[in-house]
Amino acid sequence: MSPKIHQIRGADRGRGPAPKKPKTDAAPIQPPKDSYGGRRRGPAVKDAIGLLELTSIAKGIEATDLMLKASDVELLASRSICSGKYMVLVRGDVAACASSVAAGEQVARETLADSVVIPHLHAEIFPAIAQASLVEEVGALGILESFNVASLIEGADTAVKSSEVHLLEIRLAMALGGKAFCVLTGQVAAVRSAVEAGKSVIGAKGALTNWAVIPSPDRALVKEILGGRLI
Repeated sequence: MSPKIHQIRGADRGRGPAPKKPKTDAAPIQPPKDSYGGRRRGPAVKDAIGLLELTSIAKGIEATDLMLKASDVELLASRSICSGKYMVLVRGDVAACASSVAAGEQVARETLADSVVIPHLHAEIFPAIAQASLVEEVGALGILESFNVASLIEGADTAVKSSEVHLLEIRLAMALGGKAFCVLTGQVAAVRSAVEAGKSVIGAKGALTNWAVIPSPDRALVKEILGGRLI
């Protein structure tokens, strides 16, 4: 009977059989979740907004100071709005915005009208709020109008994520009776689809005021809306 031959590779000579790996029933380690259920991947992304509305201007200014000192956030707006209210808007990662808003709530107390943290926003939301982006070409226009700021931001975020459109601007509460609206652009079909998606979100919150789609806007109207940002 021929002997069985165990062939040994050069690197394994003299080492003996390879040790067996111990069995384990432990589940693979998952990356931690943030407080809104999203997976954390690397450095925190500043894609969240924290919003505070107060019925007192004095407390609004005081809350703004504490919100900025409480965590690593960027101030987007701190101003009086219609109906004698005060609005504070900050940007940061989800945890930072949550911490900042919580600090503001402590100051606001009985003057607090509304507070919210909106996570994982589309990148175009922020320049649209600042009205800072230059625009070379405008197609069809879509407009969404909301009774409140938070619902409009969520609706605009859904709209721009749903179709091939671009946000031109978001106007929040200033000289608008507390309302807010956004303007977006793209091909007619894409704009219609985006507006429908945004309407659905805002309408579900009972905050939809109105909406419009303009397939071929007059250039004078576009210049009026964008001012010096049309190039």
